[in-house]
Amino acid sequence: MKAYLPVFLALASVSSLVNAKGLAATSNDSQGLQTSVVPTVHNVTTDGINIFYRQAGSTNPKAPTVLLLHGFPSSSHMFRNLMTIPLLQEYRLIAPDLPSFGFTTVPAKRNYRYAFASFEATIEAFVDALELDTFAIYIFDYGAPTGLRLALKRPSSVVAIVTQNGNAYLEGLGHPFWDPLMAYWKSKNTTDRNALRPFLELDGTKSQYVNGSPHPWEIEPEAYYLDQALLDRSGIKDIQLDIFYDYRTNLPLYPKFQQYFRTSSVPVLAVWGKNDVIFIPAGAEAFRKDVKQLELHFLDAGHFALETNEYVMAQYMVNFFKKYHVFK
Repeated sequence: MKAYLPVFLALASVSSLVNAKGLAATSNDSQGLQTSVVPTVHNVTTDGINIFYRQAGSTNPKAPTVLLLHGFPSSSHMFRNLMTIPLLQEYRLIAPDLPSFGFTTVPAKRNYRYAFASFEATIEAFVDALELDTFAIYIFDYGAPTGLRLALKRPSSVVAIVTQNGNAYLEGLGHPFWDPLMAYWKSKNTTDRNALRPFLELDGTKSQYVNGSPHPWEIEPEAYYLDQALLDRSGIKDIQLDIFYDYRTNLPLYPKFQQYFRTSSVPVLAVWGKNDVIFIPAGAEAFRKDVKQLELHFLDAGHFALETNEYVMAQYMVNFFKKYHVFK
């Protein structure tokens, strides 16, 4: 697998190469401001970390901004197609890679603790570095507890939430998928930790993309092969097992997330792959209990519901932003 890494790095960086040659697709929005249809790639150093991120849409720093937060085992690469949809080009779309994912790099001397509290702090520093005052968040999988922790810290900054299989309720945890993780949380022993290792191999990575999809052959294979190539880097799998263990710290925060939904009146667009066995549809339905301004849609898809459904998602997002006057 490691032998393929340069190939996948090249594929993931294609937009950077295109832009370096001055060939990036650009257009002007309704106000005459330039937009980037092809995502550009960038780096910013903050929180002692070199954060890699993709940006597309409006180049106006005052444009309405959507912060796209990926999940396991992906990176900002999961948004590569969504960011090119013309419907979204009036928005400033920004997608960072979390530490240990994608192309974000963490110096060894940083002694970074790979945990969700750290992810929130890093994304908060990232938001500050880019001077993002207000923004909507798109949360998926690991991006959900990361983004919702940020919302608890900065409720006035988050103007809306788009959650795509991004869970915040106990009833959203699918069993038996979570059973071996919960066994590891309870025991923290080597046997239960090692029982999770197959999930970090290609079959486990690919399954998250294709299981539950009615047309898995249409999902671009470079997505899960890139994820796997990056998982296969030295030391990353042990970091991922540490993150698996730390996920338990999100569950006690669920009541705080739910209280935030109730008290903030933040509008929420929930778009769920109804065939997801990791975060099941009950987790999407649960938002009805607490969110005053909720729009809920189910897709015939699995966990990575965005794959092959990018245009539908873009339509949902634009309609939702306008319906609730998210960006005033």
